[in-house]
Amino acid sequence: MSILDVVGNTPLLALEKIGADLPGVRLLAKAEFYNPSGSVKDRAARAMLLSGRKNGLLTNEKTIIDATSGNTGIAYAMMGAALGCGVTLYMPGNASVERKNIILSYGARIVETEPLESSDGAYLAAKKAYESDPERYFYPDQYNNAVNVQAHYEGTGVEIWEQSAGAVTHFITGMGTSGTFTGVSRRLKDYNGSIQTVAVQPDSPLHGIEGTKHMASTIRPGIYDEGVADAVVRVSTEDAYAMTRRLAREEGLLVGISSGANVHAALSLARTLSGGAVVVTVLCDTGTRYLSDSFWREKA
Repeated sequence: MSILDVVGNTPLLALEKIGADLPGVRLLAKAEFYNPSGSVKDRAARAMLLSGRKNGLLTNEKTIIDATSGNTGIAYAMMGAALGCGVTLYMPGNASVERKNIILSYGARIVETEPLESSDGAYLAAKKAYESDPERYFYPDQYNNAVNVQAHYEGTGVEIWEQSAGAVTHFITGMGTSGTFTGVSRRLKDYNGSIQTVAVQPDSPLHGIEGTKHMASTIRPGIYDEGVADAVVRVSTEDAYAMTRRLAREEGLLVGISSGANVHAALSLARTLSGGAVVVTVLCDTGTRYLSDSFWREKA
């Protein structure tokens, strides 16, 4: 068994304190920080790398190259080390020091891109580097690789259905590449077409919800299936921060900012539903990679 073999099968947790005042509605969260590198991105990274191995595109002579805001890069770095492959990652220069240090600890190389260009700048730079020397690199291209979606269709979506005993009525989560949202939503709707799937986005192009895209102002991922979303809700950075603190202080769950955004949106949705509804969201990653952020020190 290798580190790649323990990806997935994460627990589905009940948010009993956060959802204590809900009238007969259950609020559940998929604890993706249990994945070996600490985030949901392990699922897509594993699937894309193993697909590359299977079709002969990823050999030990090639370097894995891609753009990342942090979590997929950490997964690539961990798995690249396990597979014996070099890893070069393009990421915005304002990514947290924790994420950079984790990546470097696995022996991967970071190329920092212009912070104001956000994940779009990193994506364009990685694409250009690959196209300049395609024989040197294996480029999973997480934003446009259908294997990303398939990993969640075959894994995360199945787990949510089984762990909720088929009781899930609503699925709601944010989008970076949109692989989790698209794959899980398709799978759940295949099980039960009445399940409502809701996409979460930041409420502004200038936001602090790491790993989450404001689709109207960014390069739209090729794998994003807008048609699978029954609704889209928008969350402010301040609300995401506040819920991230609440999850740590009330539920004992030290998670990242996108998780806070997801739970804030899920709780708001749950308050509009009648008894018997089961709302499932995603705790995307561990909060330990954001501890240098000042919002933790706020009291409210």
